[in-house]
Amino acid sequence: MSDEQDKLIPIDYTHREFTSIKKDLVNLAEYLYPNVIQDFSEGSVASMLLDAVAYVGDQLSFYLDYNVNESFLDTAYEYNNIVRHGKILGYRNKGRTTTSGELSFFVLVPASSTGLGPDRNYLPLLKQGSLFGGTNGTSYILTEDVSFANPSNTVVVGQVNERTGAPTSYAVRARGAAVAGYFGSQSIRIGNYTPYRSIVLGDTNITEILTLHDSSGNEYFEVEYLSQDMIFREVSNKDYKESNVPSILKPYLVSRKFAVSRLSGGRTVLEFAAGKADEPVVIATPQEVAVEVFGKDYVSDTTFDPTRLSKSTTYGISPYNTVLTVTYRSVSANNRNAGANTITMVTNANWEFTNETQLSAAKILDVKKSLELTNPLPFTGRVTSPTSTDLKQRVYDTFPTQNRAVTQSDYESLCYRMPGKFGNIKRVSAQRDPNSLRRNINLYVISEDEFGKLIVTNNVIKNNLKTWLEQYRMMNDTIDILDPYVINFGIEYGIRVKSGADKYTAIRVCNEVLGTLYTKTANFIGEPLYISDMYARLKEVPLVLDVTHVKIINRSGVGYASTLIDINNNLSPDGSQLVTPKNAILELKYPSKDIIGKII
Repeated sequence: MSDEQDKLIPIDYTHREFTSIKKDLVNLAEYLYPNVIQDFSEGSVASMLLDAVAYVGDQLSFYLDYNVNESFLDTAYEYNNIVRHGKILGYRNKGRTTTSGELSFFVLVPASSTGLGPDRNYLPLLKQGSLFGGTNGTSYILTEDVSFANPSNTVVVGQVNERTGAPTSYAVRARGAAVAGYFGSQSIRIGNYTPYRSIVLGDTNITEILTLHDSSGNEYFEVEYLSQDMIFREVSNKDYKESNVPSILKPYLVSRKFAVSRLSGGRTVLEFAAGKADEPVVIATPQEVAVEVFGKDYVSDTTFDPTRLSKSTTYGISPYNTVLTVTYRSVSANNRNAGANTITMVTNANWEFTNETQLSAAKILDVKKSLELTNPLPFTGRVTSPTSTDLKQRVYDTFPTQNRAVTQSDYESLCYRMPGKFGNIKRVSAQRDPNSLRRNINLYVISEDEFGKLIVTNNVIKNNLKTWLEQYRMMNDTIDILDPYVINFGIEYGIRVKSGADKYTAIRVCNEVLGTLYTKTANFIGEPLYISDMYARLKEVPLVLDVTHVKIINRSGVGYASTLIDINNNLSPDGSQLVTPKNAILELKYPSKDIIGKII
């Protein structure tokens, strides 16, 4: 046998961390160079060199594992990488969430000359875009015009003449939808032509892009994907009085467009196409691809996408040598859900009066000054960001959905994908209505309040959700959006602690473990409560010797939901889980007092 063969030793490629790598290096050096290096003590030069090599090997092994893991959705850990994988599969990160709800407005309007009802000439229009404030420091924007002349408004006597008792003014109440946020803008200088240009906006709290223009006056339109050519714009209806429809939707073919993507940290990215302004855009003729033309014995394409009318491979025009001006709606960093009757401040009200020049300026000023507002119901829509695990599950659900709702999972995925500017929901569950002979879907949705507790979703978000699903649902599907029952529960447990362990510390640590388990990630609607998980988590606490019992109890009274559950009749046969009704959701509302531990 040759000397080279004598020196060959097996290498264990499973050793990839610092300790095992250094151990292998020491064994290798002692075997191959017994007469050259003999001192491998911790303070020796040889040990220092082996430490350096083992350190480099450990680093290389770590980054190799990291790169491989982040290359696949199943094993990715970094939030941004999960978002990128989701984008490939059709998932769009919604970015900043926003709160929304309905405001009630009150104004005092002078009485008519007869004293019977308000003078309709002084019934104003509160314009869309008016700004208001809440006690939580958040600004709110009115999203629709509010007409105090609407016949459905509530009108009561506001003030009376003390001598005659005749009404001198009337209080009029009107309602309007509002969302959290404020307006902002940014100008961006664009240089030479670059295909597929991406621009990162400076504001990290942007929730909606409103307009985008270049210095030549060209408008760019937001699309879901750059190959989309068709958009729909709201146009005022000239026949409003006859049809009672204030606006109509008209399709527009656009070549200047952009898509929006979101990154972690609230960053918003504008993505443009690759075309130039002087390049012609070839428009596909629908009849050539949708029907057979006389004298033509073939069809060039058997499918026709009405949103894809351009045959250009550049996907639109990219801006260059210009200045882009972006206007957007942003939410403050402390944007929170608002409790009832907490939005009461007028920041900037925009008014419109019919024939204002012919009216009394003093009376108009009195009407404007009399404006008061409040939110009868909480403003909801802001939810805690989904964890990496939640985000992966939403990506998995998005891919088979393919922008249409057929299965119950499709409806749930689309609900979570509703753009943040329309509000957000915490949990959703789509279920087939067992009492309906049609394909009726019961959609249970729940939101959270400013403290992260479950709360009923307000009507504004429900209406937005209904409109959002309308474009995806099957023609013969009907949807009912309902509120699930909230069941508040508590936990009682008993433990034995190890010898010498402080019992108060043990109880505190156990309470924190259980509290984190059920507050960091909320239960899903209809999800059972796994009592076996509680046993497992408590046994993992270092101070705990044994867990004697875990009991689930109902919590009710002030501050809790009124719904109760028969715990004994809803336990599984082996007692390992509490079965939850499909139209209910469990909540550990106040961990500090809902978790009770005892030392046995």
